[in-house]
Amino acid sequence: MTPHALLVGAVLIPLATGLITALASRKRELQRVLAFVGGAAYFLSSYFLLDHVIDFGKIRLGIGGYSLPFAIEFAADGLSALMVMITALVLLLTLIFQESDADPAPMSRSFYPLLFLLIAGVAGSFITADLFNLYVFFEIMLLAGLGLLAHGGTLASFDATIKYFVLNAVGTAFFLFAIGLIYASTGHLNFTALTLASELPGGGESLAIVLLLAGGFLVKAGAFPVFSWLPASYPTLPVPVLALFAGLLTKVGVYALLRFLVDVFPLTPSLTYELLGHLASVTMIVGAVGAIYHYDMRRILAFHIVSQVGYMLLAIALGTKAAFAGAVFYTLHHILAKTNLFLVSATVAKLTGYFDLRRTGGLYGSHPWLGVLFLIPALAMVGVPPLSGFWAKFIVLREGLEGMHYLWVSAAVITGFLTLYSMMKIWFEAFLKRRPGALFRPDPNLNLAPAYVAITIFSACTVLIGLFPEALLTIIERAIDTLAIIGGEVPNPYDGGLAP
Repeated sequence: MTPHALLVGAVLIPLATGLITALASRKRELQRVLAFVGGAAYFLSSYFLLDHVIDFGKIRLGIGGYSLPFAIEFAADGLSALMVMITALVLLLTLIFQESDADPAPMSRSFYPLLFLLIAGVAGSFITADLFNLYVFFEIMLLAGLGLLAHGGTLASFDATIKYFVLNAVGTAFFLFAIGLIYASTGHLNFTALTLASELPGGGESLAIVLLLAGGFLVKAGAFPVFSWLPASYPTLPVPVLALFAGLLTKVGVYALLRFLVDVFPLTPSLTYELLGHLASVTMIVGAVGAIYHYDMRRILAFHIVSQVGYMLLAIALGTKAAFAGAVFYTLHHILAKTNLFLVSATVAKLTGYFDLRRTGGLYGSHPWLGVLFLIPALAMVGVPPLSGFWAKFIVLREGLEGMHYLWVSAAVITGFLTLYSMMKIWFEAFLKRRPGALFRPDPNLNLAPAYVAITIFSACTVLIGLFPEALLTIIERAIDTLAIIGGEVPNPYDGGLAP
């Protein structure tokens, strides 16, 4: 495939798969096969896209009959290609897990089309190079997410759908206001053109634009104080869909914030970073405390999404090249570990009958391998060496100490201990303690093999990244080097200039 075909394939493959599975909706077996073929093709395409970007650098494509920067532009650098690759991996492993009996999503004609539409929105958010089209892909994600939330057809799922919609609509409003102000000030919405134009108004208006954009992205990321939609809505989802949401959707907000502060608006007022650091600290603590309070594994892990997003925001707020690399490393680590933990929780619930830890127990004696597979992502989330989370937290904390941000670092350390407590609560309650009450006997014919395959691959990735972090860090650092705030003066790639 040509580089441009690989680039547009990041969106067209999931869109085409969604369309084909919709057309095959009356033939469920064919629909499942087509979903797997589309997932596998997407994974291979994303691998070759990342490989090409690593070897030859950034890929750009303008479509729509206009010259750049006025055409609709898609672009893939090391950062966006990495995010597309991890998205494809999560999708493929989630499709494998869906084939097990561990809380699979109820099958309907719309399930696979909605799932692939969601992935198209996620991937489009990573490779778009235009502010308005980022908004379009955000809305695609929102619509597909609402469909999947309402997919269960229960009162709880409809309630979660409304909560998810309301707060995300607020974030969308912030985003649209910012787009209008930016276009009025610069005449551009293309990322590179905005970087080159450097025409954002000074003073308070510039800060207002950045804060509106950041506000929209922080809602998507699930940061404090606009995170309540996340633990309220996510636990109502079947776990394969929940794992996909947890692994990917909040990271789109983090990615967009990193992209804009570091690449599109490198002259962002320093006050923005200061505010972001304090917000990150509160987000970490609030999420970790919320996790301690609950006993439902899904709610514990949902609140941990909030606290771990705080770490990513803290890395961005530190404002150094190493910290930005740490933010990307942390994001990739979290996608793998958090998705895996939700899949493990579904397997635990299937074997014990409950997600409520107070009604589980004794699993390590009967299923020791599952206990090991839980400990790997759980300890990675805590930051235990040599797992992936250790290097992610080490980079962030080191940069925080070198920058003398002792309050922020203290919040991160406290959050680490709170995370350890809640993870050990799951370990002791689900695996070590004696099972309370009458013994639940799972169906002996349960098909859990696909679940174990997906969980084992996720765990292996977490271990490999922890043991060999240099390879991933090298790719990340090369990607960070190309961003405007690190790379310095941005060359003008447009022959026709920037004037409308």
